[in-house]
Parts: sequence; C-alpha cells; structure tokens
Amino acid sequence: MMLREEAVGRLVNVFRQYGYEGATLARLSSATGLGKASLYHHFPGGKEEMGGAVLEHLKGKLEFGMLIPLRSNADPVERLLAMARSVDAFYNHGQQACLLAMLALGEANDMFHTQIQHVLNVWIDALAGVAIDAGIDATVARQRAEDAILQIQGALILAKGLGDTAPFQRVLSTLPDTLLTTCPSLADSGTRIDPCQALYKAR
Repeated sequence: MMLREEAVGRLVNVFRQYGYEGATLARLSSATGLGKASLYHHFPGGKEEMGGAVLEHLKGKLEFGMLIPLRSNADPVERLLAMARSVDAFYNHGQQACLLAMLALGEANDMFHTQIQHVLNVWIDALAGVAIDAGIDATVARQRAEDAILQIQGALILAKGLGDTAPFQRVLSTLPDTLLTTCPSLADSGTRIDPCQALYKAR
C-alpha cells in the first residue's frame, strides 16, 4: 500500500496545478493511483486534510531547502544564492505555479490562511535576518524581504502567463541586490540622507 508521505508528494502537483477547488476527487485519485476508499483511509478529513498535508509538505521543503541555508553562517550573498537554487528547483525553474498562491484563493483561503501566513512570515523573517546580518536596518530589511517574496511570486505568475521563465530566473539571480544593496547617500542642505531609508519610511 502507498505510504501517506508518498501520496502527499503526488497530491502537491494537483493542488499546485488546479488549486483547491479544481482538485477534484477524480484528479486526486488519478494522481495518486488510489481509489476513494484508500484516499480517505490516508486522509479521513477528506480534501481539506489533503490540502493541509500538502501545506505541511511545503513547510518541510521550506525548512530544509530554504531556511537552513538562510540561517547558516555563510556569507550573506552565498546564503541567498543557496536559497535561490532551492527555490528554482522547487518551482522547476519557474515552470510550476506557486502552491501558496493557489491555496490562498477562494474558499481555501479561509481554511488555510493561518498556515499560509505562518509559512510566509517565517520565510520573510529568514530573508530579513540575512539582510540585517549584512548591515541593513531592521525595518528596511523586513520590507526588502517582503519585496523579494513579492517579486518571486509575481515572477512565477508572469512566467506562467508569458510561457517564458526568464523573468523568474532574473528575479532569483538579482536576489542579493534586492536584499543587500546599500544605496548611496545624498547631500541635502548639509544633511546626508539614505534614499533607501527615505523610500521605505514613506511607504
């Protein structure tokens, strides 16, 4: 009999491709090779439990593929590039949709909002930590981390819509610049102003 973990791995692609509402029992059964009775044996709570299990699977990928590199003692640039390689692999070089986005739509958002929020906050915090380690102000670091996630998720949508993964690859390659670049100072009436600080404070 197929193990629950193996079944979850196969369910990921169904939810990622069709979203929660489009993940019909027929599609879930076809992806896993399990009949209705076997699916409910592994997931007594039905499709909602399957969606929750898929999110837990994503959290594991995030922890081992992205958070561990970000929390290492390596150079900040190397930490970001290591995370970028994991993100690239997880999304098949930009060819697969964002699972978090697909499960944040429609009725699924009510079911999984807390889990999705937790995953995003953990990821943002880890990215911000790298920027802080590189000397970026904590407030700016947090906002840059949010921008980085926004760019990654947006690039996945754009890549899907255009049928071209170049935007996704470009976003990943420029992550160190997005997070770590220190803007030059400007002189104004004898006062030196950091335009990056000014930009984020104005938001």
